[in-house]
Amino acid sequence: MRQIAIYGKGGIGKSTVASNLSVAFAEKGLTVMQIGCDPKRDSTRNLTGGYMIPTVLETYRELLQVGKDKHDLTLEDIVFTGSRNVLCVESGGPEPGVGCAGRGVLTAIEILRDLKAFEKYNLDIVMYDVLGDVVCGGFAQPIRQGYAREIYLVCSGEFMSLYAANNISKGIKRLAAQAPSRLAGVILNSRGNKEFERAVLAAFSEKLGSQLIHAIPRSPEIADYEVEGKTIVEGAPHSEAASHFRDLAEKILSNSAFVVPAPVELEDLQNLYREHLGKR
Repeated sequence: MRQIAIYGKGGIGKSTVASNLSVAFAEKGLTVMQIGCDPKRDSTRNLTGGYMIPTVLETYRELLQVGKDKHDLTLEDIVFTGSRNVLCVESGGPEPGVGCAGRGVLTAIEILRDLKAFEKYNLDIVMYDVLGDVVCGGFAQPIRQGYAREIYLVCSGEFMSLYAANNISKGIKRLAAQAPSRLAGVILNSRGNKEFERAVLAAFSEKLGSQLIHAIPRSPEIADYEVEGKTIVEGAPHSEAASHFRDLAEKILSNSAFVVPAPVELEDLQNLYREHLGKR
């Protein structure tokens, strides 16, 4: 079973990448589960026609309120079938102002483990869509506990995107001695000047000791289908954008270059970016 995590700056398109990959993997006949690790519970909406599924923690709290506990949970309560039979789970989070959202993610994953979800569904791929610009103590839990084995950083060519990815790399490196999680590559989710973005991210990936695994060009079609709660792979299967996600899925399946990253100092990151700005 491949356990893949998508990390990156907030708003960079992690859920778009994760959900399109899930459908692309499922098209190959693989059994896929996507776990949204964000209290907003919107990771899987493009797999469910826009329907916001009940979260694990929300369902768990409802049981507690009627005097039950997590042993009364069933997989049918928290796992929902989406596009191409992708299994959809949303971890949810604590009530506003109470508790750590990252800890909530771990609780949700532990409930899935206790219910033996991975074995019962005979999963080939588990996709974690993880909230956060920085791998804080809470959101490091999928890494710390060994759930997120292969980590892909979604970036654009914007400097703050690289800054966030570099910080996440620091977290991966810090936890490498106690967890099997490794950096598997960088994914470009283009915002504009694709050639500039490709060049700067290829250089950044090399600095990390990793690779730019694929560049997804900007496409208004992707956002158009998301309004309808669909992935581009499902909504426009013959489009160029859909083909890019299928290509990315192929590259991930054949990838085995997993590394402990070598994050750079802020000054070096700034200089790398300035150098490519001068060539734009």
